[in-house]
Amino acid sequence: MQRDGHKREAPESHVEEEIGRKAQRKLRARRERDRGVWFGLGMFGLIGWSVAIPTVGGIALGLWLDSVFGSGISWTLSLLVVGVGLGCLNAWYWV
Repeated sequence: MQRDGHKREAPESHVEEEIGRKAQRKLRARRERDRGVWFGLGMFGLIGWSVAIPTVGGIALGLWLDSVFGSGISWTLSLLVVGVGLGCLNAWYWV
């Protein structure tokens, strides 16, 4: 126990928890092995839409901002990059 009264967990317990989570995930994957091609195509579509929707939304918002403000900044290009970045983060979450 530390001076401030809090218990400090051993670093090994975090490693054990991580190993346990990975083992559970591996066992679940073995049980659900019979997923077919349709599951793969569905997941592929989900990942595609999770990137496409923020990208198209960023482009649409950028085009609108460019038409309203007409400044020297290309909002379309800027928000395209932001949309792709958000879409990739979203896809990373789903994978």
